Amino acid sequence: MNIYVGNLSREVTEQELRQEFMAFGQVTSVSIIKDKYSGQSRGFGFVEMPSNSEGQAAITCLKGKTLKDRTLYVSEARPRSDSRGGGAYGGRRGGGFSGRGRQRRY
Repeated sequence: MNIYVGNLSREVTEQELRQEFMAFGQVTSVSIIKDKYSGQSRGFGFVEMPSNSEGQAAITCLKGKTLKDRTLYVSEARPRSDSRGGGAYGGRRGGGFSGRGRQRRY
């Protein structure tokens, strides 16, 4: 079971997060997501547990628990989507249309 853990303090390490979840069973992997430029924690991560029942027990017991002065948000991770923003009009870049309803030519 893949578990999302949010609202993490920047000081929490993967080892500390692993310890919290090991109280409920075997932990396959722990990953705290970091900013690729600064290397600092982005405040969330993922914990993989092979047993669904142990994973559900961890979610139930750790949701709302305080860790390093932050209240954890814990839930089953949603599947990663293939699209990265895009949408019908090109995502953040816009669709190339001006505010007057005509397509701009560059």
